[in-house]
Parts: sequence; structure tokens; C-alpha cells
Amino acid sequence: MAQNGLASRLYNGEAGLNIVGRRKLWFGVAGVLVLIAILSFSIRGFSLGIEFAGGNSFQVPASVGTLDDAEREVNSALAAENTGIEVVTAQKVGGTGGDSYELRTGQLSAEQATAVKAQIAEDLGIDEGQISNNQVSEAWGSQVTERAVLGLVIFIALVMVYLILRFEWRMAVAAVSSLIMNLLLTAGIYSLVGFEVTPSTIIGFLTILGFALYDVVVVFDKVQENTRGITANNNQTYGEAANLAVNQSLMRSLNTSVVALLPVGGLLFIGAGLLGAGTLKDLGLVLFVGMAVAFLTSILVATPLLALLKNYDPRIQAHNKRVLTRRGAIARGEVTGKGAASPAQADVTEEPLDPDAAALAGAAPKVGARPAGKRPTGARGGRPGGGGNRPGGAKRR
Repeated sequence: MAQNGLASRLYNGEAGLNIVGRRKLWFGVAGVLVLIAILSFSIRGFSLGIEFAGGNSFQVPASVGTLDDAEREVNSALAAENTGIEVVTAQKVGGTGGDSYELRTGQLSAEQATAVKAQIAEDLGIDEGQISNNQVSEAWGSQVTERAVLGLVIFIALVMVYLILRFEWRMAVAAVSSLIMNLLLTAGIYSLVGFEVTPSTIIGFLTILGFALYDVVVVFDKVQENTRGITANNNQTYGEAANLAVNQSLMRSLNTSVVALLPVGGLLFIGAGLLGAGTLKDLGLVLFVGMAVAFLTSILVATPLLALLKNYDPRIQAHNKRVLTRRGAIARGEVTGKGAASPAQADVTEEPLDPDAAALAGAAPKVGARPAGKRPTGARGGRPGGGGNRPGGAKRR
């Protein structure tokens, strides 16, 4: 019984999940999510750190009390100087001189920053030299953004060239579309939830592209293996062969994602959450969200999109129509086909190319089945007929 469980069937690539055949559902869900993300970009925007929005940061020794105590005193000093600005973020950071609290505020003038620093030192009862004050201009964040966009464009261009040389242009288009959707959905989550965008977040965005590309290449490599020479037989449509590849590589992709998410989760929840290493939060958060989204897009978007693009190829269109026509003839009993699955075994069906093909469609092969190749003709596995090796095959008395 355990051998027939879902985990076992996933491991053996026999789960029979109709992923490619339900591509309209996945594309619809992905379209809605992308629309929500774009609306969030337009309405809510992003919660930018001081590196992008500009601002000031004050660092005070951790010996002054808890992080809440330090934040309360800095807000009090800001209010005393009538700045109209409050603490935006507060976190505990480590250093060679010991732990300290970093409190970030909005943009202050040089005079206001000096006055606030003196007020904080007075309220906390420490020397003013123990407090460090840094001012960050938003121009620095603009430079980081420009360089990140340039790096993204170069990366996508190199990926396109590699995938075209390694596979074909349709696979390159499907893979890059999956990568772009991965970025949009991850950025949409950041915008909706209000996570702060910092330089570490930008680095994380560029990092998850490599992971997402690896996941897509693994699936496409299996698709290429299953569809090599597919037009030479009439057993599977391209979509069914691609769906088989997804089922066969699904467990591998899942294992890869889980193994990758475990250390990132440790970095995020243990390092940033329990140990209070706030500098790890920005990097760990974007990696965790992006890798989880990359697994879903590589399975539910990349391969179904590839199957859709391949169905516009005239060779694949003619092949799919031959397969569906043959199945229709088998279903009506007009011809017999060895290895053809019964209607009860047809777990995965490709969406028909047109109404006429739908009427001819019969049973599709089971997901776990390999395409049947041509068998040699003749008796005894292809040996020429006749009675033995003697001419004419006559027996001597």
C-alpha cells in the first residue's frame, strides 16, 4: 500500500499530474497575481530603506537598555527638536566594539542631526562620542538601482543566448518569461506586505535568478529528452511528453527547493529572528520568498508555456493531429494499436488543437509510460523467414 502512495508515485514520476493540460488555469492564476502585483506597485509602492529614500541613522551602545528603550529615547529627542520625523526602523547590530542599536530616521539637515545627537546623549546619560550619526543621500540608492537594472538586463541577455544554444529559442522565451514572472511576483509580495527594500534586497533579487534558472533548465533538459524524435511515432503529443517530463522531474525540483530553503530559512528565522542579526533579515527574506516562488513558476508556468509555443510549430501541429486521429480510429475499433492505453488509463489529456481533433481524440497514454518505438518486423525479432538457414527451408529425409 505504501508503494502506491503519492510520495512513491512522485518519486517514480508516475503521479499523473495533468500540469501541461491545465495550462489555461495556471496562466489565469499567474495573470491575476501579476495584475495584483502591478496594481500594488502603482498604489502602494515600496517601503524603501534610507539607502534609497535618504535619511539618517543613529547608533547607540546596547548597554543603554533594550531596543525598545533606545527607540523611545530617540523618538523623544526627535520630538524635542521639532523635526516632525520618527524612527523608521530599529535593529540590533554587532561590531568590533560590541553590540549596538541602529535606529534609522527620515532625512534630517546637518544642524538637526547634530542637535538630535546631543539630545539623545543627554537623555541616555552617555557621552556624545559614543553615538555615531550617518547621513545617506537618496542619490546613492539611485546609483545602486541603475547598476542593478543593468546587471539584470545583461544577465537575461546571457541567459537567452545560453538557452538558445543549449536548447532552442522557444525554450529560451519560456524560461526568461518564467524568470521575469518570478521577479514580478516576489516584488509584488514585498510591495503588498511592506517589507523594506535595501541594497541586500537587490542582491537577493539577482541571486534568486540563478536558482530559478537552474530549476527551469533541469525540467527543460528532461523535456528535451522525452521529445527528441517525437514526430517519428504516433503515441504521444508534444504536450503529453512535456507533461511526462514535468512529472518525472517534479520530485527532483521539490527536493532541490527544500534543500535550498532550509539553510535560507535558518538564516532568516534563526539568524535574524532569534539571534537578532538584523543585517541578515533583508537578504534572507528575499531569498526565501524568491526561491519558493521560483519552484512554482518553473513547474506551473515555464513548461506549459513551452508546450503552448511548440503547438504553433507546423511540424508539431501535424504530429499532434496524427496522434489524435490515430487514437480516434483505435477508439472506434477501425485499427488496433499495440501498447495503446485503455480509456480508463488515460490520466493526462492534451488540450485539443481544434474541434475536429477533439472529436477524433481517444485514449492518451498513461503518464508513467514511455513512448513505444518501432519494433523490428519478421519472425524471431527481425530474422528473415524460412525454414532455418537452408535455402527454401526444406527438410531432408
